[in-house]
Amino acid sequence: MVEKVEKVEAEKEVVKKAPAKKTTAKKTTAKTEVKVETVKKPRATKTAEAKPATLAEGLKVVKTEAKKETVKKEKPVKDAQGRVYATGKRKTSIARVWIKAGKGSITVNGKDYESYFRRPILQMVINQPFGVAKREGAYDVVATIVGGGLSGQAGALKHGISKALALAEPELRSVIKQAGFLTRDSRVVERKHYGHKKARRSFQFSKR
Repeated sequence: MVEKVEKVEAEKEVVKKAPAKKTTAKKTTAKTEVKVETVKKPRATKTAEAKPATLAEGLKVVKTEAKKETVKKEKPVKDAQGRVYATGKRKTSIARVWIKAGKGSITVNGKDYESYFRRPILQMVINQPFGVAKREGAYDVVATIVGGGLSGQAGALKHGISKALALAEPELRSVIKQAGFLTRDSRVVERKHYGHKKARRSFQFSKR
């Protein structure tokens, strides 16, 4: 028993004297990852326009925008003598018209318009643009007219005076246009057709 105890003690001493194994701790090198963050610029957002509450308000906005675009101050086109020129047409008549600030005289082909157009209805037609614009006796008119008859020539002169007034005073354009004087009357004589005596008139029918 004593021998066994001695052996155990001797083994314990050997174990104690034995060099302890060195535990090599592996150093973990932490790699520092550098993340490059790209700064994204915020997108330019469109400013939301205030929508009109009702349909009537929306129509008002549209009308005001249209007026701003259309209303432009146009300078009157005048020549060296201070005249404004315009061309008027009606049926087959063409009138070249010059207007100038004056006393209200109207000369047609070198004659006074009352002697050139004897019918009062034609004289009234010629003076209609001045009456609508409230410019009676404010302008002198000189015109040369070719083609057509007296009725067509009076209509052409009226058309030319209306256009010249709108050019001389741009603020009068809306008034003259509402009266329909700036629109060229496109009605002309219908052509003769084959098999007819005139445009619509047929030949006299003969049964035998």
